Order: sequence, then C-alpha cells, then structure tokens
Amino acid sequence: MRVHLGSDHAGLELKDHLMTWLVDNGYEPVDHGPFVYDAVDDYPVFCLRAGEGVAGDRAEGQASFGVVIGGSGNGEQMAANKVEGIRCALVWSEETAVLAREHNDANVVSVGGRMHSVDEMTRFVEVFLTTSFSGDERHVRRIEQLSTYDRTGELPPLPASALQGGSGA
Repeated sequence: MRVHLGSDHAGLELKDHLMTWLVDNGYEPVDHGPFVYDAVDDYPVFCLRAGEGVAGDRAEGQASFGVVIGGSGNGEQMAANKVEGIRCALVWSEETAVLAREHNDANVVSVGGRMHSVDEMTRFVEVFLTTSFSGDERHVRRIEQLSTYDRTGELPPLPASALQGGSGA
C-alpha cells in the first residue's frame, strides 16, 4: 500500500524515520518533502502535495493513505483537508488513531512532531494504517453529510429534536 508523506521542518525527523519504517513494514512510501531542514519552510507546500497524492491514487482505485507532520500537526491537518476527497485527522494517542479510521474513515493522519516521541508517533501511524473503517451506518451517514456539504455547500437538515424549543438556526 502506498503512503504519501509531507511535513514541515518540525516534522522532518519523523518523516525521515517513517520512510524507513514504512519500507521495513511492507508499505510504499512517497516523500513529498521537505528534503532538507529549513526553519522557515511552509507546510502547505508539502502537505497539500501529500493530500493530492492520496486523492489521486484513490481516484484511480488504488488504496493509499497519507501522513502529514508538523510541530503540532494542526496546520498540516488543515492543509491536507483542503484537498478534495481527503479526510485528515489529527491524532495524539492510539485511541484517536483508531477512532479516526473506525468512525471517520480518515485517509490521512496528522501528527505533531513536537508533541510526542518518535516511537509514540510511529505507533500512532502504525495503528492508523492497520485499523479498518467500521462501516457502521451512523458513520457512513455522517461522512456522507460532510461529502454532500463539500459538493453542494448546503447544510444537512436539522433533526426534529434540534428544532423543539430552539430557533433551529
């Protein structure tokens, strides 16, 4: 399975580590940079490309995932989520990695290079890559609501319980 990686300077060490770890564990890593340390590089340059790589592979029917890495992982997640078809989740524990896959069918994971050790973050990525989407109806429904909003810009209808006694706005 192909795994696209992008980071900024704060994620460079983990990205380089993951390139080797992925190969050693039977994955095909694709490095979208950066390739050298630059303290003022811009994460969107690399994380958007990682997201595009995942989206392109999936459009062609190929299973692939992505990993984006920064200081906190927040900006990198935001960048990856700008790519159509990408659902990127910020993870900070094994549990959030599992839930990102099981409940949200996330296809890109974001981790904070300054928040955890390399071993911890490698474990989060491993859990993310080896966990399957549950396919539960409620999760499928929620993902479809988000996908519909992305396509149309229309908000999902409020449930009747939200309209009782409130403005419904």
